[in-house]
Amino acid sequence: MRIAIVFNHPYEGSYCNAILNAVTKGLQKAQHQIDLIYLDKDGFNPVMTSADLKGFRDKKPVDPKVIEYKERLEKADHLIFIFPIWWELMPALTKGFIDKVLFPGVAYDYTNKTNTRMKPLLDNIKGLTMITTMNTPNWLYWLLFGNAIKKAVIMGTFWKMGYKNRKWISFNQVKAVTQEKRATWLVNLEKRFARLNG
Repeated sequence: MRIAIVFNHPYEGSYCNAILNAVTKGLQKAQHQIDLIYLDKDGFNPVMTSADLKGFRDKKPVDPKVIEYKERLEKADHLIFIFPIWWELMPALTKGFIDKVLFPGVAYDYTNKTNTRMKPLLDNIKGLTMITTMNTPNWLYWLLFGNAIKKAVIMGTFWKMGYKNRKWISFNQVKAVTQEKRATWLVNLEKRFARLNG
């Protein structure tokens, strides 16, 4: 399979980078093709401009980087997002990717005249996995913040657009857990993605 990874973390020594390495190793063991979209290194502009909004209306992206990403996503069988959770949601580059790349004419279209029902256009993508890190305990993120990232991305974006086979892998209290636990998480991730088949 061809796997597109959308990665967002500016610090190369981060645990997110360690996750990226573990996922990559697992995918390579399974002999999958990997297309890494590294938003920080790409210099991706997350700001939605007036020209971008006109493109949204016309269902035609105008940002050259968005057009490039669209072409790369059209070749992917599975999509993986890796990013940290800051202030309960995704960083600006990930949010900008969702706003500017996953828009009508690219990732979805409407099936009725009132623009209330959607269908996926990237029907080559058979599955989506979102991997996040945070320092908030799992129970607290669920109780106080209602699993905000799951509602925003897994449900509010991909479920609404009609994409199936959506998974969220959350690593919580990353700074508080032992180095051994972080290492175990990475080993398990590598094994998991070595078994990815859809």
